[in-house]
Amino acid sequence: MLNKDIQDAINKQITAEIYSAHLYYSMAAYFESLSLKGFSHWLRVQALEEMTHVHKFFSYVNDRGGRVLMSAIDGPPTEWQSPLAAFEQVLEHEISVTGLVNQILDLALEKRDHATANFMQWFIAEQVEEEASADEAVQKLKLVDKTEGGLFLLDQEMDKRTFILPPDLQGVF
Repeated sequence: MLNKDIQDAINKQITAEIYSAHLYYSMAAYFESLSLKGFSHWLRVQALEEMTHVHKFFSYVNDRGGRVLMSAIDGPPTEWQSPLAAFEQVLEHEISVTGLVNQILDLALEKRDHATANFMQWFIAEQVEEEASADEAVQKLKLVDKTEGGLFLLDQEMDKRTFILPPDLQGVF
């Protein structure tokens, strides 16, 4: 049976993951309005990843005899000063999500819930990847900030990102 404090923390995380997808779709729409379809594609892929996180947490709570309680999702911003500002927010947001993931692991260790501690290891590794990916985009945007055509070339690169459904979710989506 899932400890109530851990259940509450995971429910909070589910809300955060759904907000992440909501935020990234909003950013994708912003980039579409700038005719930067590659950046939009990158963010749509990111939103899909966030929804796989929702599914993993949702299933875990139910598998442990807990109850998922959905809550309201705040509306995300819809405008940014620049592509760089948008991706700086992506990085800031991913750092924030990492903090939430770490809190769940800390709570699991405090409660001696080894199953949850084990489950959270995937998310710990995932957040390292998420932060690195966002930071790479920020650094590249900084490099091309003042160059002619740099944003266009980076947009083409961003369009090449692919999404691979984790094996444990194949057949679910």
